[in-house]
Amino acid sequence: MYAAGQRIALVATADPHTHLRPGDEGTVRRYDADLDKLYVRWDSGSRLSMLLGEGDSVRLLP
Repeated sequence: MYAAGQRIALVATADPHTHLRPGDEGTVRRYDADLDKLYVRWDSGSRLSMLLGEGDSVRLLP
């Protein structure tokens, strides 16, 4: 579904403590299908992972 190197943009996150906002962009580091967890290197420097099955969502950039 997601591959290392793909560019993504944040749609929403359930993490109330992050400084990331919808529209922030990053690069996929890896995707763990068993955990439905997306490891991201955000352009802002954040390394917050996305828990796709728990309220976080992203979209692939063209």
